[in-house]
Amino acid sequence: MGLFDNAVPGGNITKPLMIALGALLVGKMLSGKGSDQQQQQPQGVPAPDASTDGGLLGGLGGLLDRLRQTGQGNAADSWVGTGQNQTIDSSALGRALGPDVIRQIAEKTGMDEQELLKQLSNALPGVVDKLTPNGQVPPHNQVASAFRD
Repeated sequence: MGLFDNAVPGGNITKPLMIALGALLVGKMLSGKGSDQQQQQPQGVPAPDASTDGGLLGGLGGLLDRLRQTGQGNAADSWVGTGQNQTIDSSALGRALGPDVIRQIAEKTGMDEQELLKQLSNALPGVVDKLTPNGQVPPHNQVASAFRD
């Protein structure tokens, strides 16, 4: 996990958290992307494109777009930019991800939904920052390679 060393407070990304991050950013961590994942989207937020293989929300770019659409654009943009990373509240992250995505990831990781959101809200700023060292969202294949052992 070399790329993600020191990406989160405490410097340790657990296996369930890596699975959760991979599910959001890469899509290889969850099987069976079904149409049921699109049932409960936050109001005014487009459903994810099931034809992509870039994670539950369309990869890193899709996740960042979803955060922007749900009022968390300043935080998301700070993670990509070269300045200080802003924090994101777990409840704001939950609203951005939507209940169905949270449920799917929680089931796959075996984590409680609230604990999952807490850990993701702590990890995402550093992980996105590490994935975007030049202030640019990399191509999907570069993001996917960061999750390979």
